Amino acid sequence: MPGNDKTYRFVIWVFGHLFRLMGYRFDVRGVEHLPTSGRAVVAGNHIGFLDFTFIGYVARVRGRRIRFMAKTSVFELPVVGRLMRAMHHVPVDRSRGASAYRRGLALLDADQVVGVFPEATISRSWLLKPFKRGAAGLALQRGAPLVPVVVWGGHRIYTVDGHRSLRRRVPITIVVGEPLQAEPGETVDGLTERLHASMGLLLAEAIDTYPESPRDDADRWWLPHDRGGSAPDVETAAVLDREAVARIGETFE
Repeated sequence: MPGNDKTYRFVIWVFGHLFRLMGYRFDVRGVEHLPTSGRAVVAGNHIGFLDFTFIGYVARVRGRRIRFMAKTSVFELPVVGRLMRAMHHVPVDRSRGASAYRRGLALLDADQVVGVFPEATISRSWLLKPFKRGAAGLALQRGAPLVPVVVWGGHRIYTVDGHRSLRRRVPITIVVGEPLQAEPGETVDGLTERLHASMGLLLAEAIDTYPESPRDDADRWWLPHDRGGSAPDVETAAVLDREAVARIGETFE
């Protein structure tokens, strides 16, 4: 189980300095919904490679360290992998997820916060994809609050299909919603549906109140199609997602 979290504190310190150096403009709402003690499951949307750093950075103000569940390939990177393991994040082999699930349950039993991206992979539409059942399953099995979180703007910095930027002062909106508690007799599927609906509302709020608009037509890529952006619609994005996953020999299941 996690100990003194020396590595985690160091990584937060490093990213904090990087964020200040880049002048990122954070707009954080609802962080009071993240419990300051006890077990919890945090469910985040997935639009960029830095989502977990933003969510984890915000959690520091509540004195929490989130143990994220992330794909195994991240842990195989020489430096990043060592840091991920030292911070007690959880590697997930998508073809054999049972061991990661058990690790998540053990962390909850130790009153830790487990972070899950229910979409499993980055959404190229920037809108929510269908959710996997893991986040709701963990929360339901251990009676833990399920905390929805959305990030918006981080994909403008580093995401799929070669989109990356060193532009300074990018606004990043993070909205933490009210924790969901399983209702008597509620199923994993039912709780997953409620989580998806809650995060959908939070994401709409984040997008609608975001302080910047695309500079020109070429910059419309980071907006969803239904808000005048050039991102693919949900159906087209799903096809692109599957093709990208297949190219690296992975699976959604």
